[in-house]
Amino acid sequence: METEVELSRLIINETSEQQIVVLKERNGERSFPIVIGIVEILAIDRRLKGLMPPRPMTHDLLDSVIKNLGAKIKKIVINDLRHHTFYAKIHLDFDGRTVEVDSRPSDAIALAAASSAPIYAAEHVFDKTSE
Repeated sequence: METEVELSRLIINETSEQQIVVLKERNGERSFPIVIGIVEILAIDRRLKGLMPPRPMTHDLLDSVIKNLGAKIKKIVINDLRHHTFYAKIHLDFDGRTVEVDSRPSDAIALAAASSAPIYAAEHVFDKTSE
């Protein structure tokens, strides 16, 4: 089972490599942080603000490839947490079928930020983050 979440906060500390994205349950109180890199959090922040660099960054490139192939991002799912590492899947709608692509959560969230695709978290991820 999955629960829809939203980006609650971005905690950017430019003096550290470890940045924090907080995902919060859309219709609830539960939330959890994901530690990501500085490059990834700046990409998410840039995409949320609608800022486009003069040349495409990696997330922009992937978004363009997805669109030019005629696919659409249906949703992002934070689907697991193992040994303090989060895992995600990008669900694409391609030719009437769903294609799941493994992803780092930070990359998936950056894509979702620009495409307005919904983000979900598996229930067992919430359980593991509250332990």
